[in-house]
Amino acid sequence: MSLRYLVAPLALLSTLTAAQSIPEARDVAYPGTMTLEVDATDTDQGIFKIRQIVPVAAPGPMTLLFPEWLPGNHAARGQIEKLAGLVIKANGKVLEWKRDAVDVYAFHIDVPAGARQIDISFKFLSATEPDQGRVVVTAEMMNLQWQSVSLYPAGWFTRRIPVSASVTWPAGWKAATALRPVSSIGNLVRYQTVDYETLVDSPVFAGRHFRAEQLSPNVTLNVVADGAKYLAATPAQIDAHKRLIDQAVKLFGMTPFDHYDFLLALTDQMGSIGLEHHRSSENGVNPEYFTDWNSGPGRRNLLPHEFTHAWAGKYRRPAGQIVPDFRTPLVNDLLWGYEGQDQFWGYVLGARSGLFTKQETLDALANIAATQDIRRGRDWRNLEDTTRDPIITARRPKGWVSYQRSEDYYNEGMLVWLEVDATLRARTRGEKGMDDFAKSFFAGPDGKWEARGFTLEEIASKLNALSPYDWAGFLKARLSEKQPNAPLSGLTLGGYRLVYTSEPTPFFRDTEKRGGELNLSFSLGMSVGKGGHVSSILWDGPAFNAGLTTAAEIIAVNGRAYSEDALREAVTAAEGGKEPIRLIVRTGQRVREVPIQWNGGLRYPRLERIGLGDGSLDLLLAPRS
Repeated sequence: MSLRYLVAPLALLSTLTAAQSIPEARDVAYPGTMTLEVDATDTDQGIFKIRQIVPVAAPGPMTLLFPEWLPGNHAARGQIEKLAGLVIKANGKVLEWKRDAVDVYAFHIDVPAGARQIDISFKFLSATEPDQGRVVVTAEMMNLQWQSVSLYPAGWFTRRIPVSASVTWPAGWKAATALRPVSSIGNLVRYQTVDYETLVDSPVFAGRHFRAEQLSPNVTLNVVADGAKYLAATPAQIDAHKRLIDQAVKLFGMTPFDHYDFLLALTDQMGSIGLEHHRSSENGVNPEYFTDWNSGPGRRNLLPHEFTHAWAGKYRRPAGQIVPDFRTPLVNDLLWGYEGQDQFWGYVLGARSGLFTKQETLDALANIAATQDIRRGRDWRNLEDTTRDPIITARRPKGWVSYQRSEDYYNEGMLVWLEVDATLRARTRGEKGMDDFAKSFFAGPDGKWEARGFTLEEIASKLNALSPYDWAGFLKARLSEKQPNAPLSGLTLGGYRLVYTSEPTPFFRDTEKRGGELNLSFSLGMSVGKGGHVSSILWDGPAFNAGLTTAAEIIAVNGRAYSEDALREAVTAAEGGKEPIRLIVRTGQRVREVPIQWNGGLRYPRLERIGLGDGSLDLLLAPRS
C-alpha cells in the first residue's frame, strides 16, 4: 500500500482528536462568576473592546468557546471572523492559545498551576459596510449583542455559568435591555449578574436619540432613531402598541416573563433586524415608522410577530431547540410550529390591536397566499424541508427562489395554522378555534420564563382535546406531501377566496413602494427593481420562458425607454391580443430583444368574500374584549 494512503487516515484521526478534546456540556454549576467589560465608545470605526475575567478551578487543559449556534437565527451565525486581537493571560503571563482544527469557534489553552483566573482581551470588529455583514454601529445608535463580545468555558450548560457584565457607552447616550442596571458611574453601566444564556438572550439598543414608553406595567417600548424628529409618536400611535399588549395577554392568558422590553430602531443607517428573545426583541424599521404612519402599514407587523415569540419560540419551543450551549446544533424541523405560528399570531394581533386595519390584514394574507401558491418549488420540495433553509443558505439571495423555495415555513406555516383555525371552527360549529388552542398550549405560571419543549404529537394532542380528529395525519400531510398549490382552505373555510384583479390593493402598493420594486409576479412572472434591474423571476412563468434571469437590466419596452409606467402600460395594452411584449435587455455586455408572450393583463391578488355575514376569518381578526 502506498504511504500516502496511510498518511491521510492518520491526519484525519489527529484532527478528530482535536475536536473530541472539547468537553461536553454538563448540567452543574460553574465554579465562579465571569466578569465582562465592554468598551462601546468607538462609534466612528465600530470597534468593541472587550476585557473578560473567567475564574478557573484547576490547572490543565481548558477550552473557550465563541457562541456559534444562535437561538432565533436557527443556524450557526456567530460572527467568529470579526473576533480579532485575542490575548489570554494567567498570573500576568500570556498563554498560547490554539484554535480547534475542526470547531473553529473553540480555543484551547493550558491553565498554569496556581492560576485562579484567566484574563481575556480581544476586539470585535463590527461591519462598517453591508457587504461585511449587518451594520450594528452608527454615529447615532448601536445594537450590542453579547454573543459577539464574549467567550465562555466549554464543559458547562450556559445557564449554569454566572456572568457580571458592564458597558461603557458613548457620552450622552441612553441604553435599553431586558437586563437591569445595578450601578452607573458616568458612562459606565454595570448590569445585574445573570447566567450566560440569559445574558446572550438580552441584547442592548443604545442611542443618542432615545424615547421610552410604558405600554403596560411590565412592558416597555424603547425607541432609538437616526434623528430626534423621528421620535414624534402621537398618543394614538402609542395607544395602538398598548392594545397589542392587552390583546396578547387576553389571547394567551399569561405572560412568560417578569418584564419585557421592545428594542425598536427607527433607522436606514443601522442594519435591519427582527429577532426574538424571551424578555425582549430586536426590531429595525424605517425611520418614518411614526412620522409617515398614514401612508401605509409598512413594517408594523414586525412588533406583533416578535412579541408573540415570547410565547411561541422562547417559552414553548421545539424540543430540538432546547440545547445545553451555543455549540450544540439546533434541530429545526418544527419551525412551522414556531415561526409559522408566530407569523399567524403576528397578523392576528396586528389586526386585533389596530396596528394593521382588518382590510390591510386581509390584503396582506392575499399577497402571502398568492406568493406561496405560485411557487413551483413545491413540485419537488415539501414544506418541512424548508425548515433546513436557515442552515442551507443563511438568507443569501437566490436566483430562482420560486423553484428553490426559501424559508416557507413562515408564510406557508401561517396558512396551515389558518386552516387549523377554520377547521376547528367548522368542526365545533364556531365554539372552538386557535384562541382555545393557545390558552391550552401556552398554559403555565405567570411571570416565569423557563423554556418548555414541544413535539408535533403534543400539538396534535392539544387539538384533539378541542375536537377529535386525525390532527397528526392532517399536519403531516401539509408538511410532507408535495402539493401543487398552497394550502388555501383556511381562507375558503374562513369565508374568503383568493382572486386576481387588474388593480393592486393599497397594501400591495405600499409593499412595492417600500421594497423599491415593480412587482409583476402574477402577470409577467417577474419583479423589477431600480434602474430596470430584474430582481426576481417566477419559475416557468412568462418571463422565465422568454429566457430572462435576474442578471438582466431592462433598457426599453415596446420601443420606449424603460420606466415602471411604460412596462405597466405595455402589459395593459397587450391584454386580449396576440402580440408579445418586446423588451430590450442588457445582460453583461450583451444587448438583445426579449419578446414575452403574455396577454392576460395586470393581475394582483386580493381576497373576495364568500357568502353573507362574518366568516371564521372575520371572527379570528376581531379584537377580544
